[in-house]
Amino acid sequence: MEALNEINVTPLIDLAFALLIIFMIATPLLEQTIPLELPLESAKSQNDSKEPIQLIHINAKGDFYWGNQKVSDIEMDQKLEALSTQSTQPILRVRADRSLKYGRVIQLVDLIKKNKLSKISLDTVVQK
Repeated sequence: MEALNEINVTPLIDLAFALLIIFMIATPLLEQTIPLELPLESAKSQNDSKEPIQLIHINAKGDFYWGNQKVSDIEMDQKLEALSTQSTQPILRVRADRSLKYGRVIQLVDLIKKNKLSKISLDTVVQK
């Protein structure tokens, strides 16, 4: 009678594949959209930093405003490009009308990202 010199790993491989299949099936189910009630912004969470701020407004029609000056999409891109070359980049405070379609805000965020600016503040209504 001879002693066994090796361990049979076939059942362990079968178990590993079975677990892999279970996780492959279960993971997409865990990533489904979860209904959330997002918290309201409190008055205390406002930014009190001393960094420069540039206001960007988007009205209900989808028009961009640089401060109080109405600008086109091309002009907005040029102004953001000019900001990206400055040594101290300001915080971009984006204020969009509540009735505005979400896609228009994303277009602005894409312009901001394209110009490698990262300090963005999306204004909301402060609940008291």
